[in-house]
Amino acid sequence: MPQVSLDRTIVAAKTGNLISFPTDTVPALATLPECAQLIFQAKQRSQDKPLILMVGKVADLWQYVQGTEQEIEIWQAVADRYLPGALTLVLPASDRIPAVMNPLKNQTIGLRVPDCEIARSILLQTGALATTSANLSGAPPLLTMAEISDCFPQVLTLDIDLNPPTSGQPSTVIKWDNSSWKLLRQGAVEFTELD
Repeated sequence: MPQVSLDRTIVAAKTGNLISFPTDTVPALATLPECAQLIFQAKQRSQDKPLILMVGKVADLWQYVQGTEQEIEIWQAVADRYLPGALTLVLPASDRIPAVMNPLKNQTIGLRVPDCEIARSILLQTGALATTSANLSGAPPLLTMAEISDCFPQVLTLDIDLNPPTSGQPSTVIKWDNSSWKLLRQGAVEFTELD
């Protein structure tokens, strides 16, 4: 599909279509959480590889997780320090997360607030979106909107020249596990609060 305006990208997302937009790490493929199967199909992605829920502001994260008051305070402190930014928090999922987002691992959800004004402006208007990097499963991330359009003709891409391009480095992923943080993937952010 052709590259389209910001307004058309937002409308497409709200109506359950696959879209792509830049973030602070690599460009994202995104859709409504309840339409997440579109991402798995487009990427030829295994069902055991969970997607990330991306939101426009930190305050929007907490409705999608469940934890004790003490845990939420700890998570909030990490979010206040690192977000918006290239850090993904894997936390216990609330019942607001559609099972189709993470068919085999639906007890947890990866959450992110990108440090990218374009991405956040989209997310603030669409609400939370199921996201992942824009590439075929197992292939390197695509870094330009033109590459994404070529690889995924069914995806509406934002008509924008990525200059400078996104960092190309994925987010750091940490998981809350038995009252402490566990590093799942070292990425763009150096997370210093591991046990």
